[in-house]
Amino acid sequence: MNKARRRKDLVRTLITWISSALAVFVLFSIFVFVFKRGAKTFSWSMLKDDYWSKNYLVAFKDATANDFTPIKSDNEDEHFSKKFGFSLVDDIDKENNRLMVITSMSAMSPLHEGTITTAGVDKGKVTPVPIDARIRRIDYIDNEGNTKSTGLLGQDHTAEEAIKRLETEANAIKEIYYQTAGGGIRGSIISTLMLIGLTLLFSLPLGISAAIYLHEIAPRNKITDLIRAAVEMLAGVPSIIFGLMGVSMLFRITNLFGITTQSVLLGSFTMTVMLLPLIMRQTEEALIVVPDSLRMASLSLGASTTQTIFRVILPNALPGILSATLLSMSRIIGESAALIFTMGTAISDYPRVSQGATTLAVHIWSVMAGEQPNFELATAISLLILALVLVLNLTVKLLTHRINRKWQV
Repeated sequence: MNKARRRKDLVRTLITWISSALAVFVLFSIFVFVFKRGAKTFSWSMLKDDYWSKNYLVAFKDATANDFTPIKSDNEDEHFSKKFGFSLVDDIDKENNRLMVITSMSAMSPLHEGTITTAGVDKGKVTPVPIDARIRRIDYIDNEGNTKSTGLLGQDHTAEEAIKRLETEANAIKEIYYQTAGGGIRGSIISTLMLIGLTLLFSLPLGISAAIYLHEIAPRNKITDLIRAAVEMLAGVPSIIFGLMGVSMLFRITNLFGITTQSVLLGSFTMTVMLLPLIMRQTEEALIVVPDSLRMASLSLGASTTQTIFRVILPNALPGILSATLLSMSRIIGESAALIFTMGTAISDYPRVSQGATTLAVHIWSVMAGEQPNFELATAISLLILALVLVLNLTVKLLTHRINRKWQV
């Protein structure tokens, strides 16, 4: 009997260890895949730049030829213009389109003092042509005073050919037509933060208040049991159903504010409904942990039920409520299905509460849904989401630990 029991215990232990090792291996593999594919694309410029490229036409008043010292570079494909002090290189974007990119520029290059002539709010602004600008066309004045062009637009020249023409023919640069690099996620980060703020503003008071009522005030009867069962059921409803509910029902509420399209506000209303079961359950669990002796002591000293709830029970339940808050933030960051319907899939560089936008998760869906998915940008955004969720989880543990130590003292 002892040998048979030891064999059974050994088998169970092995199964437990194998299962744990397999789970750790899968999670570690996902992290390695995301980090390997996204680390090269992940950068500060990705976080702060717009997603959509902008077109600029820049004119120069005094961009005459000079004599510049070549800038040292390890890139053999770079081609430097000694007359105008900048380097060009050929490149290919994610959609396999040819690019001509500025990689370096001398400090005294005339390209530092251009005037934007493109229609818009920036027209007339003096600005340098930025590094990483995608050159489409360079208009120059040759030695005979004629205006000629080089670049990809109309001429389809390579970087080497463009620099050669400037070196042999150009007396001055007249205009440069270029595009910004784009590919940033600044707008999606802003819209994600807006969604988090609005959702928590609506969901936390409702969810915490409902949990307090169910556990501290309402009598235990069939009605409250039915409410708890409904909350449990809502917690298991797929998020895409909440998205359909948001479009069909909550859209009428946002319509009262004059919003006639998908919007961040509609997404926050939908996420509020989604998060209510989570917040209610986590808050009620936190209230259950508070010892009844504290309630009795407070009431016996003459405190009212309301005073007992807000001055005794809630402070002791604060770690659990903070956990519910930070878990809700993680859920908002990672949600996509419901927000595709309510916030839309159009990436906006300047999101507003009354307009559609994409969160980080929906941004991933948008760049992967096209004919040529952008795996690099998608994995870079995934890396950011993993980092945010990790920080939130560590913050939960740190705050809970500190609050528990404070109350123990």
